[in-house]
Amino acid sequence: MPKTRIVFLDAGTVDWKDQDFAALHKLGDLKIYQRLLSDQTVKRCFGFKHVVMNKARFDVQTIRALQGVQAIHIAATGYNNVDLNAARERGMAVTNVRGYSTESVVQLTFTLLLALATRLPEYEKAVARGDWSKQPFFALTSLPFFELSGKTMGVIGFGNIGKRVAEVARALGMNVLVAQLPGKKYTAAENRRRLPLEQVLKKADVVSIHTPLSDLTRNLINKKELALMRKSAFLLNMARGGIVHEKDLAVALRKKQIAGAASDVLTEEPPPRDHVLYNAPRLILTPHIAWASFEARTRLVEEIARNIQAFEKGESRNRLI
Repeated sequence: MPKTRIVFLDAGTVDWKDQDFAALHKLGDLKIYQRLLSDQTVKRCFGFKHVVMNKARFDVQTIRALQGVQAIHIAATGYNNVDLNAARERGMAVTNVRGYSTESVVQLTFTLLLALATRLPEYEKAVARGDWSKQPFFALTSLPFFELSGKTMGVIGFGNIGKRVAEVARALGMNVLVAQLPGKKYTAAENRRRLPLEQVLKKADVVSIHTPLSDLTRNLINKKELALMRKSAFLLNMARGGIVHEKDLAVALRKKQIAGAASDVLTEEPPPRDHVLYNAPRLILTPHIAWASFEARTRLVEEIARNIQAFEKGESRNRLI
């Protein structure tokens, strides 16, 4: 019996020179490409039963041009890069991976929050400037900061990551409020645990975003919502660019409408060098790495292998269609 043929089109997105893809190699003949140009997709899929991809685009034209592909496996949770209707018409399976990065995202969420709350970037710069060496006391006393214990965190998006963020926040002594997404329908039980978004924005000392990007959440936090937040509050976006209106956030930071912000994502990635947020004050930007600890990326590869193995056995696992 011929071995199953698998191609990974953009493995460089998950392999930072530390993955051996052993779990995939065990399943059959594996071809790995580190990166992919859009005009190479159909050609590189030819002759393969299973296609693994992270950010490659599979629109209707691409899917209709594929020959022999039976399953597309997304090396991520989000599936906006794949036209599911087109795949369904061709009888192709599409899978994704869920929950692999929860601990990694939570870790960076609190890394950034603690850095903001403790004014870590400012202290680091002050020490580098020599300000500490000039102090009359043993400590640098020009940058007061506060404790998170007793403060209130508002969580937008209460899936696996949002729930885990809430657990850690409570462990730090914080109160947690969960926001409703405007326009989304909830069960009665879900509604009992959630408050209207406006109330959460008004009450929270920290607002942490962990919801997918969709028509309901695009530009969810803009000028109006930022104006509702406390001047002492922080905004964290660990979800997707496009949920926060970036120009409005830049203005709010410059006008000191909020105390600070941190974001691991931007609408355009990689961003242009003149991005509006690059010079915004009291802002920490990280380059879309919250999901990407070594352990998370290893789990991701292993979960993709399990999805392929399940397909080969005729089982449904993490199937989108």
